[in-house]
Amino acid sequence: MVVTIHSLGLQGITGYEVSVECALSGGLPAFDVVGLPDAAVKESRERVRAAIKACGAKFPVSRITINLAPAALRKEGTIYDLPILMGLLAASGSINPPPPHAAFLGELSLTGALRPITGILPMAMAAARSGIRELFLPAENAPEATLADGISVYPVNHLSDLLAHLHGESLIPPAQTWSPSPITSPIPDFSEVMGQENVKRALEIAAAGGHNILLIGSPGAGKSMLARRLPSILPGMSRQEALETTEIWSVAGKTDRQHPLLLQRPFRTPHHTVSAVALAGGGSIPRPGEISLAHNGVLFLDELPEFSKDAMEVLRQPIEDGEVTITRAAGSIRLPSRFMLVCAMNPCRCGWRGHPSGRCSCSDASVEKYVSRISGPMLDRMDLHVEVPSVEFEAMRRREAPEPSSAVKARVDAARAIQSNRFSGTEASCNANMLPAMVGSFCQLDPTGEKILRAAFERMGLTARSHDRILRVARTIADLDGEENISASHLAEAIQYRNTEILRR
Repeated sequence: MVVTIHSLGLQGITGYEVSVECALSGGLPAFDVVGLPDAAVKESRERVRAAIKACGAKFPVSRITINLAPAALRKEGTIYDLPILMGLLAASGSINPPPPHAAFLGELSLTGALRPITGILPMAMAAARSGIRELFLPAENAPEATLADGISVYPVNHLSDLLAHLHGESLIPPAQTWSPSPITSPIPDFSEVMGQENVKRALEIAAAGGHNILLIGSPGAGKSMLARRLPSILPGMSRQEALETTEIWSVAGKTDRQHPLLLQRPFRTPHHTVSAVALAGGGSIPRPGEISLAHNGVLFLDELPEFSKDAMEVLRQPIEDGEVTITRAAGSIRLPSRFMLVCAMNPCRCGWRGHPSGRCSCSDASVEKYVSRISGPMLDRMDLHVEVPSVEFEAMRRREAPEPSSAVKARVDAARAIQSNRFSGTEASCNANMLPAMVGSFCQLDPTGEKILRAAFERMGLTARSHDRILRVARTIADLDGEENISASHLAEAIQYRNTEILRR
């Protein structure tokens, strides 16, 4: 007798339907699992055997063959323990075969308890797309699974509870759809930063348009402090953005089971010793890296020149395309990676070049060597280059409170609302994501603006990419002012943020 149990699998961050086919036949007792299983899937034989005996059921003594279809895709992890067990019990006649619209997921302990697994959200969404209406899984994963619309989620704590439900003895109530509670964790606020009004203005522009920004200044000037307060002025995520980001975090095993849906934009801060693989993702079995975990959020690279060349250069293609393709022997996957890149660096190796104290001892050649660790193509992809000067004593001791993040965020939200209407029905979500054709349509200049841009292009030796990025930034500045057209003042402010000479002063 062959029984088919519906389950699900993951390929990258995309879920797909898996059919667990269980066949019992005569011959010497054996337990074989086929369909490209990894070591964890093969080990399910022992967990299933022990769990069946622990709940008082009879383990079938016969030749057992389990096929995980489609057999051409590699199956990995412990998620198939529960569907394999259900197939064995149904094939041996201990339970009736489950209905075809039900699917099962979960890792079993030797006592029959169900343990949580990762990647639930993309698999639950795949189940809804494939017509599955009932999903049985570990109770700890239920809140996350309820984020997928169109399915009933049944939280299972122990195998005996599931068997009682299937026998009609004690039904498991479906889990209630998870709803977010107010966020109570404090976020660092701009009101805590004294001075640096020009840098705050640049960060406001970056947040309003989703632009990449490079902060350059001596130690203690406040580069990291300012960057870490950027999340407090970022606009909230839409439902679609939250689900996209949560899917990636779910696969990486980073979701909070108490709060499974990401409500705040991610802010990732990898250390400068991070490898290129850890940034881009990969491994023998491809997994999301830091740039994908920062999708729809911020990737902050502090001490940028200290990152390895390979790590920095791996960012170039994802910045342009908004996705990264990872190819390994186990397969090729495409991961979304549309993020704001925020970088901070010192002006020289010792860090004090240009400081009023005059303590810098670096030669011009040393400074050039230090700055050259950041390639021209990487610098060209930074929309705003901002000098962070040392804070003056008077600014540190002033009594009036600086502008809070809430006031800045209100302006950012208003600018994003304008962009949302402008790009309705397109793939772009903010000015930084505009395609070249959109730049031509939405960034028209008057004759004065044309003259200013031409002069800057020739004087500064701008590239075609930097030309478009200046126009995108100018469009954002105009949106912050609530202006329909880009004026000369908007363009001039955008041009001043492309001054790469501050790296060599």
